[in-house]
Amino acid sequence: MKIYDELVARGLIAQVTDEEEIRELIDNGKATFYIGFDPTADSLHVGHFMALCLMKRLQMAGNRPIALLGGGTGMVGDPSGRTDMRKMLTKEDIDHNIECFKKQMSRFIEFGEGKAMMLNNADWLLNLNYVELLRDVGACFSVNNMLRAECYKQRMEKGLSFLEFNYMIMQSYDFYHLYKNYGCNMQFGGDDQWSNMLGGTELIRKKLGKDAYAMTITLLMNSEGKKMGKTANGAVWLDPEKTSPYDFYQYWRNVADSDVLRCIRMLTFLPLEQIDEMDKWEGSQLNRAKEILAYELTSLVHGKEEAQKAQATAQALFSKGTDSSDMPTAKISVQDSMSILDIMVQGGIAPSKSEARRLVMQGGVSVNDIKIDDPNRMFEKSELENQPVLKKGKKNFYKIIVE
Repeated sequence: MKIYDELVARGLIAQVTDEEEIRELIDNGKATFYIGFDPTADSLHVGHFMALCLMKRLQMAGNRPIALLGGGTGMVGDPSGRTDMRKMLTKEDIDHNIECFKKQMSRFIEFGEGKAMMLNNADWLLNLNYVELLRDVGACFSVNNMLRAECYKQRMEKGLSFLEFNYMIMQSYDFYHLYKNYGCNMQFGGDDQWSNMLGGTELIRKKLGKDAYAMTITLLMNSEGKKMGKTANGAVWLDPEKTSPYDFYQYWRNVADSDVLRCIRMLTFLPLEQIDEMDKWEGSQLNRAKEILAYELTSLVHGKEEAQKAQATAQALFSKGTDSSDMPTAKISVQDSMSILDIMVQGGIAPSKSEARRLVMQGGVSVNDIKIDDPNRMFEKSELENQPVLKKGKKNFYKIIVE
């Protein structure tokens, strides 16, 4: 099976503009494609994971990826999928986040001469002359068409700033610049980016003629990825300092039964023939599928050694509930005593006291295998200094550490 058909079979492709041409380029290793990453935090999260895996797949098939870091667009903010305006970042914050992204991306993609490229759109966007841009690029965009785009329609009632309104033009200019200067003939993005991506393709064809060879392809990438990237406690990060390898493993180990095989198909590099056989699994076999998913993805992000440690710890905890040697920690600061709710919130086990209270009242919290049913339960400092193990739900364990 060639790479384009594999992408289809894995459920990755949502829409394309020129399917036969895209198939020809990708299958023959002739695509130079880009995916953009706006540096809104100092770590990538699992919402970016699908994009990184896609870049790896296509590079393995002989195509050339461009990881475009949004040092310029990050200063504007993409309104897609948002109900409010994104917090404005300083240039220093953006530059720091970009450096963090570079290190993490190198685990997935091979950069270097003749290989993948890593570019920063600040290098061209920040030097643009505003009036020249209006005349040269702005004239190619219809405001009526832009307002019909889903990324803008969903923000019109809440209020769309003129700053954000420019995002489509800036992203379109990125593709135009990459096409002219780096031979980039294809762009990839999530299905919520479709309007922005079409803007880039149309800009190239309007500026360089209808025969200009530029194409777009969207994946079920951002919508699925953003959903995958969020938990009750926030984002699941690729940085081990933010999300430990064990917590990363547990996140995937705890996906819903209905999602596990879809995640295996879209995110792992297991052969499709093997995954097709797993499609027949049901009942307790799905737990085995979740372990495979968790191990494969933890290995991709953190390496085989960390994946093996996380798997061994999870299995020991699940079977015995006693081995805390490699368990994630919940660090707290306590004077004399502390309530179970404060322990959970301060330790990052629950995002709020109300959520911690709900977990306790539903019987989902125990300490050293003793169920806690009183949300006002207090623990003395001496008890907490013995590093008790707090269990949340059926499979999440935390060693309490007093700092």
